[in-house]
Formats: sequence, C-alpha cells, structure tokens
Amino acid sequence: MRNPQGMENNKKGDILTLTGVGLMLLLTATKVAPSSQIAGYSVFVGIAFFFIVEAVSQTPRAESGLRFTTIADDLKKPDALAWALLPGVSGIATLALGNHLFGGAFVAHVMGRTGAILSFDRVALLAGQVILAALGEEIAYRGFFLGKGMRRFPFGLCALVSSLAFAAGHIAAGSAGIVLYDVATVFLDSLIFSAIYRKTGNCAVSALSHILGNALSLVAVCLLF
Repeated sequence: MRNPQGMENNKKGDILTLTGVGLMLLLTATKVAPSSQIAGYSVFVGIAFFFIVEAVSQTPRAESGLRFTTIADDLKKPDALAWALLPGVSGIATLALGNHLFGGAFVAHVMGRTGAILSFDRVALLAGQVILAALGEEIAYRGFFLGKGMRRFPFGLCALVSSLAFAAGHIAAGSAGIVLYDVATVFLDSLIFSAIYRKTGNCAVSALSHILGNALSLVAVCLLF
C-alpha cells in the first residue's frame, strides 16, 4: 500500500520542479540580448530549487542527486569513468578546431564571456572559482533540471531541453560564426554531462568531470593558444 504522505510530498516536489524549471527558462530567455547578465541567475534558481525539492520530497540521502561520498563508487559504474574523462578531451578539441576556424578570435571570445566571473590574474582564486562555477551549474542543470525533471518526463526530452537552456545561457556578443560554434560545443558538452548523470545519478560526478574539462581547457589556452 502506498504511503499517502509520501505521494503528497512527491506531488509537491513535482510542482516545485516545474516552477523552478519554468523560472530557469524565463531567465535564460533574456539571452535574446546577448549582453544580458540576468540569465546567469538561472543557476542560483536551480541550486535553490534542487535543495527545496529534495527537502519537500524527503529524498533519502542514498537517492539524492548530489552525493559526494559515493563519487568513487559511481565512477566504477559501466562506462562512467570514460564519459567523465570525455569533456577534458572535447574541451581541448573544441579550442583546437575553433583556433583553426577562427584564429585567436575564438579563444578571445571564450575568455571574454568567462572574464566576468573568473579572475585570470589570481591562480588560487581562479581555481576556486572554476570549482564553484562548475559545481553550481551541475547542481542546477543536471541535479535539478535534468534529475528532478526525469521523474515526470523522458530522459531524452529533459537532456535536450536542459542542454539547450544551458548552452543558451553561454551566449555572448560576437560574430555569428564564433557565437554559433561556441554555443554548439557547449550544448554537446552539456549532453555529455547529462549522460554522466544518467549513468551515475549523481551530479557530483558530472561536476567533477565539468571541473576537469574546464581546468584542462584553461591550461591549454595558457600553453597552446
């Protein structure tokens, strides 16, 4: 027999999930003006709703979408480690192809859109910012948008919509070709993070992958581009 209280909590969680996802999409829609910074607040909305939904739904710790203590075990799941390492490779490949297609203009574009949140002149601070930024994005877009959305909708749909929103949030002013290429590669990376989440059910793992990918890309920019 089903627990009526549990069903009620899940129903409230679903309503909150739809509300949070709707707010994230509305904020992301402000990127119709590429210079708008409002879309960035979608990450904070996603983080807040992730913890609210988990609290309201009374999600058991073992079933939480954010589990730091099980990262090692989750990476042992079939193909999880290979997928987790993939963004590191794709990030460098993205830079290499972008440099081939657009020259230094592509790297300048990427550095320009990230310069508002990263302190490139302070290594220690930069490391902390890279970690926090990636963790926040993964909690918001994989743990909440994708993970909680999957309770009501198919994985493919949730991965597609969340990745489109994630990529749109990275739009920055620039030439059409560079912007399109940049957003397309962010979208592909988001699909990879979505696959990692599906395999592990843990956005801490996708965050680790995200951090590694971003870190390797920054090192590549400094040493190669």
